[in-house]
Amino acid sequence: MKAINKWPYFFALPFVLTYLAFHLYPTMYSLVLSFYEWNGIGDKAFVGLQNYVRLLTDDPLFFKSLYNTFVIMIMSIPATLLLGVTVAYLTFNAAKGRLLLQTVNFLPYITTPVAIGFIFSFMFDWQTGFVNEMFIRLGLLDEGVYWLQEPWSAKAVIALMIMWKHLGYFMIIYLAGMTAISQDIYEAAKIDGAGPLQLFAKITVPLLRNITVFLVVTSIISGLQLFDEPKLLYGGWSGSTQIGGPDNAALTVIWKFVDESFISNSNFGYSAAIAYLLFVIIILFSIVSYRLTAGKEESR
Repeated sequence: MKAINKWPYFFALPFVLTYLAFHLYPTMYSLVLSFYEWNGIGDKAFVGLQNYVRLLTDDPLFFKSLYNTFVIMIMSIPATLLLGVTVAYLTFNAAKGRLLLQTVNFLPYITTPVAIGFIFSFMFDWQTGFVNEMFIRLGLLDEGVYWLQEPWSAKAVIALMIMWKHLGYFMIIYLAGMTAISQDIYEAAKIDGAGPLQLFAKITVPLLRNITVFLVVTSIISGLQLFDEPKLLYGGWSGSTQIGGPDNAALTVIWKFVDESFISNSNFGYSAAIAYLLFVIIILFSIVSYRLTAGKEESR
């Protein structure tokens, strides 16, 4: 009988133990904790499904945070997809400066969230912000607008932050897909009289469908976990510790989770219920978005 080589298991053991201790165990423990009421110090009190019932029936701020998250996603994801594929196409066909264009567009993606929060809070400040000053000088405004203190403009600023940060990432992914498209297809279309716009709309975009599906699904998953941008805009460099922004218009699900866990109530059982309900929502919307964007392709 051939002896079993134990060395692969030996070298994999540190990772497995680390995963069990710092990922799987906390995940399972938080699931159990969602059925308790606990402030992190005293004894746990078993409440069964009460945390979930309260979350779904007696917590309007949870639905407000969920609504805000979806609105910001609707504002940012389609626009970022459209801009990403357009910028990628222009960069791919650029005669000169292609490397410079890639670098400039990708830099925001590797910029730290703290820096992004500082930049946008400064740009949209109602007194000294660059945006108000520019509009006033152009004659489009008579006085500064409170961009960060109006519910809809607050959402729009956060969506703009997301677009600015992720545009370079979308562009790089689309560029990678464009390099895989055979140039013979473009040459044949050009011989038939297709122009640049037709090449883009009839060849490039359809052949990048799988990449678009990937970006849509991953964007929805990351969008439902939105936290850094609104938190840093209203609780960091903006000079305030305002939770949720004006009229809670910038409150996202993860921000509510953090607030329930460590700031307002310190109820770890309730915050664990928020986390697992969000987990279920992410799964459902990931499946739905995949079916909607990739279903037609699979049925062919």
